[in-house]
Amino acid sequence: MPVRGGEAAVPAGVPRQAGRTAGRVRALVPAGPLDLGLVLGPLRRGPGDPTFRATPDGSVWRACLTPAGPGTLRVSAHGGQVRGEAWGPGADWLLEQLPDLLGASDDPSLFAPRHRIVALARHRRPGLRLTRSGLVLESLIPSILEQKVTTDEAYRAWRLLVRKFGEPAPGPAPGRMYVMPAPRTWALIPSWEWHRAGVDDKRASTILRAVRVAARLEQTTRMDPGAARARLEVVPGVGPWTSAETVQRSHGAPDEVTVGDLHLPGIVGWALAGDRDADDSVMLSLLEPYAGQRHRAARLILLSGRVPPRRAPRMPRGDIGRL
Repeated sequence: MPVRGGEAAVPAGVPRQAGRTAGRVRALVPAGPLDLGLVLGPLRRGPGDPTFRATPDGSVWRACLTPAGPGTLRVSAHGGQVRGEAWGPGADWLLEQLPDLLGASDDPSLFAPRHRIVALARHRRPGLRLTRSGLVLESLIPSILEQKVTTDEAYRAWRLLVRKFGEPAPGPAPGRMYVMPAPRTWALIPSWEWHRAGVDDKRASTILRAVRVAARLEQTTRMDPGAARARLEVVPGVGPWTSAETVQRSHGAPDEVTVGDLHLPGIVGWALAGDRDADDSVMLSLLEPYAGQRHRAARLILLSGRVPPRRAPRMPRGDIGRL
């Protein structure tokens, strides 16, 4: 287990700062380099995500709806130690899951670079691990919101809906952090509120179908990623793109590469073969040498910074909330 080196003896309830409510604490000593931004960054849905904050001191904050209830988690790294502090009914669950969240179940030693650009990216980013959140809906719902729209539109919808229908994060969370709505709350959002958030009927209906079977979907965290994707795709409106984007975060799935993406095939094609017009089939062919680790390879390619020259956006931006 490359990240779970050992646990430091930090008693629960130790005050962190004067004037702030102390939470429950767990400290880990990683077995190797660990970059919190790289590991936890995929869980952030835009710079204004009300469930995620990165603060100037290097800490990462998450507000989560756990199986035990709402919880807030602060993760910080100092002197070779990673410290988690949590508040709310979900605090114990968040601290129990902390090693997996930091990539303890990920094994990057299984990855063998086959291209120079990938090898250089791995060398420059030794702290990359694939997070495993253990939560499905918190990745599934924003992934549905991102279907067939620009990221800015999707981020705006997530931000507006969570702030309006979620609940304030427990503990001393920085800024205005919120826990995402519970499944029943999502199900009761009026149609005009989806409209105001810029969410069309198709995406809203897919979310409503998903939250009706929320318990069954959350159970997929005990399945392997392939089986989990198959169950997610039983929900009408959840296809291969959405299921892959979900299990990459909820399961830390190293091989679940995203297909059906507007940009990823061209980026992979350009980086590995100089082909900016690559489609999914070309991308999968280029990633075949990384079978078992294709998602990790794609992430390293994205981190390499080698992207094709920009063209005018092919997807028009719309705002149904103004119609």
